[in-house]
Amino acid sequence: MKISLNWLSDYIKTDYSAEQIAEILSDLGFPCEGIEKLDDDAVIDIEITSNRGDCLGYIGVARELAAATGEELAIPKIELDESDKGVTEFAGVQIDEPDLCGRYTARIIEGVKVGPSPDWLRKRLEAVGLRSVNNVVDATNYAMLETGQPPHAFDYDKVAQGKIIVRKARAGERIVSIDGTQCDLNTDMLVIADPNGPVAVAGVMGGLDTEVGEKTTRILLEDAHFDPVSVRTTSRKLGLPSEAAFRFERTVDIEKVDWASKRTTQLMIQVAGGKVAKGVVDVYPKKPEQKKVTLRLSRLNKLLGIEIPAEKAMRILSALSFEPEVKDDLITCTVPSWRNDVYREVDLIEEIARVHGYNKVPTERKIRIEVVPADPRQKLAESIRTHFNACGFYETINVTFVDNSIAELFSEAGAKRHLAVRDELRKSANLLRQTLIGSLLGVLETNVNAKNLPCRIFEIADTFVPAKKQGGELPVQKTKLAMVCDGDFRDLRGVIEGLINSIGRNAQIDFVPVDLIWAQTGAKILLNSQPIGAAGIVSEAVRQKLDFKDITPCAAELEFEQLMALAGGAVKVKPIPRFPAIQRDLSILVGEETCWADIIQAIKSKASGELEDIRFVGIYRGKGIPSGSKSVTFSLRFRDEDGTLTHETVDGFEADIVRSLTESVAAELRTV
Repeated sequence: MKISLNWLSDYIKTDYSAEQIAEILSDLGFPCEGIEKLDDDAVIDIEITSNRGDCLGYIGVARELAAATGEELAIPKIELDESDKGVTEFAGVQIDEPDLCGRYTARIIEGVKVGPSPDWLRKRLEAVGLRSVNNVVDATNYAMLETGQPPHAFDYDKVAQGKIIVRKARAGERIVSIDGTQCDLNTDMLVIADPNGPVAVAGVMGGLDTEVGEKTTRILLEDAHFDPVSVRTTSRKLGLPSEAAFRFERTVDIEKVDWASKRTTQLMIQVAGGKVAKGVVDVYPKKPEQKKVTLRLSRLNKLLGIEIPAEKAMRILSALSFEPEVKDDLITCTVPSWRNDVYREVDLIEEIARVHGYNKVPTERKIRIEVVPADPRQKLAESIRTHFNACGFYETINVTFVDNSIAELFSEAGAKRHLAVRDELRKSANLLRQTLIGSLLGVLETNVNAKNLPCRIFEIADTFVPAKKQGGELPVQKTKLAMVCDGDFRDLRGVIEGLINSIGRNAQIDFVPVDLIWAQTGAKILLNSQPIGAAGIVSEAVRQKLDFKDITPCAAELEFEQLMALAGGAVKVKPIPRFPAIQRDLSILVGEETCWADIIQAIKSKASGELEDIRFVGIYRGKGIPSGSKSVTFSLRFRDEDGTLTHETVDGFEADIVRSLTESVAAELRTV
């Protein structure tokens, strides 16, 4: 935003040079982009961040300078000489979309004479880069730059019945804007209409048909508050940027709408003559409550790391119009209506810090860095990453939020029990995720669309699981490890078993069938008989939602804290075996319903102490296998710690195991 020092002097008197003012504003958080020297003026170009829409007007900038310098802020005094005619005789306002238009005011000025602007007005506008149009339009632009609130002047005689209707556009409606752009409207766009159709695109630009011209004698003046997202979306879709849209996108002060309307009226009468009708049409459907935010003085000093006296903090907050009240360690502030960006304690701390001066934070010539070893948590996370990398997995880092559709797929309670941020901060994907799997499947979808296959990914991150008690309790923050791949579920299981065995050599891992909301086939993962997570093959509903047509992904999620507990356990070391092992591969024919866990149980029930390991090899279905059956191949390893086993001895061990399989799971031996 360009600031003319001559113009700024109307609101704050200082002896500072342009360079000094630029430095002060930079320290306050408004960096200077450049200074242009004119004959009798200087123009400072400052950057205004998107959260400080209140400083897109001279009064807002002057308010900041006043707080920093201690100078007095001068707000223009408004006096209107109203006619005997009431405004309701001329105009009416109807808001059909109160969520998109929070307030709308209309005033009528009669007897205006449209013509060139006086030199002082034209020079001030041209100094900051705006061309002069005529006295009426220039007055609205001047008021916008002064107050930060964009007004709009309609030729009253071109507005049918003097009635304003704030509504969404209807299918097929069009409007030609004042810059000659033909706008094809859609039903999501907010418009200002009269009974005959649209006369302006709300918050963006007025229509050519109701534009103020040389023959205009009566003005309908609009000052309003429009939803920032609606204005931004409409402006982008129509390719129609404007100074008004730029300000509405960053939120204007809804409480000062009527004051801004009075100020614009005063300026318009000053340069174009006329008289304003008595009163104002002010439709204000939902008046917001004034926010109060508290600040702990102890927290202020702890967070900033410097000591700021309570008196200094109170003085800064008062200068910024926060009306602070102190009681013991607590300051209670009433947030002014133009500061929509302040709603937390830390926001108030930032206000104090920037006005107090970041340059007052002490620094040392030497920086001391203490090197500390990685803690157990970091070590475990690193070992997990190494294991997954070795298995062909890549780590991802995702956003902590998911949208409603993903939450519904992966939670029994749907989106209702997810903690969410306010929708004005995140219009979509504003739910804190309870599982990492949904985000990982989204990454897999991107890779599938890019034909980047095979794709194996994992993530270590926090989730927010609902508390057991449902009484306004905040969710429990849990760190989880999740993985997704486009391959076989047995591969995923092997990766998990390998990970757990690398952490705890003697850990017992079991996969127990269970129903999962997101899986067509699911399993509960048990670590030493305690649940540690779940795994499964994703369901058809998930595949359709994420458009997985040619692959059936599988996924798993583990509790990181339980892996930490396993890593912290005592390590048992075994000596290197002194005697060789004998390995036997078996293939058995079993029914389709038989689980690997049942086969393991049957083997262990009759196995001798010499059985050292059972390893799954594969499943075969096809030629030679009866319908409803499958061939399961596995490997058995036997070893005697006291001597060398003979094959005859192992034959006996094997015969006992085969009998147990026959009796327990109706297995039929295929190959020895």
